[in-house]
Amino acid sequence: MTPSTIRRAAAWLVLGALLSCAALVGARAQPAWPTRPVKIVVPFSAAGTADLLARIVAERLQANLGQPFVVEHRPGAGGIIGQEQVARAAPDGYTFVISSLGSFIISPVFTPVPFDPFRDFSHIAYLGGQPVVLFVNEGSRFKTLADLTAFAKANPGAVTYATISVGSQTQLLNEQFQRRAGIRMTHVPYRGAGQIATDVLGGHIDAGLTALTVAAGQLTGGLARGLAISTDARLPEFANVPTYKEQGYPELIASAWFALSGPANVPRDIVGRLNAEVVKVLHAPDVQERFRREAIDTKTLDAEAFTAFFKAEAERWTPLAKAVAEQTKK
Repeated sequence: MTPSTIRRAAAWLVLGALLSCAALVGARAQPAWPTRPVKIVVPFSAAGTADLLARIVAERLQANLGQPFVVEHRPGAGGIIGQEQVARAAPDGYTFVISSLGSFIISPVFTPVPFDPFRDFSHIAYLGGQPVVLFVNEGSRFKTLADLTAFAKANPGAVTYATISVGSQTQLLNEQFQRRAGIRMTHVPYRGAGQIATDVLGGHIDAGLTALTVAAGQLTGGLARGLAISTDARLPEFANVPTYKEQGYPELIASAWFALSGPANVPRDIVGRLNAEVVKVLHAPDVQERFRREAIDTKTLDAEAFTAFFKAEAERWTPLAKAVAEQTKK
């Protein structure tokens, strides 16, 4: 080997060593996440499914990751206030929001929002959802969904039904049912789900559509009768409540779901790790048992698959929401 060859080889060795050191320094310069408290904004009032999911996830993530995960409620304007706060937050992995089908996809059709649910957010993980149940009081003339349908066909607009608001997912689900069944019912929007159950039991309204947990006690206690539930199959704990699917409405499988999202451009490594940690939390045996009792479903989706699911839900519900919005203007 000539002296010049030796010098070139040595130079390459030195360069290689320097590059390796630079890579090592760069890797060490990337701080571990999280290194300080993480905030999860719940854009709704305390209590309810969103709050329950946020607290379960925050408690377990704090134990598993060694940093506080703080649940902060920022209700108002149907979730818009809290969501806008997170959309404007730094995408550093320390501020997230409980997102939902209703607040991110349906509500913006009825109320303009200062953000885009896809462009302005990173969607991290599916948390869970609850089915919707159509129920009447035990003494109702409607013993089955077929009874209600037959009466509504003969008496257009005579059957009243309540949901939590105009443009709620529950209203959209029933609008879809009415279109398929060829009937017309009268919608009565309420401000709270609890009052719906009270008024259905009191005979002030013919039927209610709510998340299952709202009517669960009345259904199991024999005070209310479930005419249909939006699950794929009957739930063991509510085996006497038939599904829409088995009664001829297979397209009415739906869940009022909640998820974890952050500002746009959260680093991919943080998104991937947080997704994996959330999935681990949701599949813990005691969490699964609690979800079973609450009729909350879970899905094992990575961040990319969840974002695709989010977009598919938007494609499903937005056209119907726009049609209902047009009706309310007339």
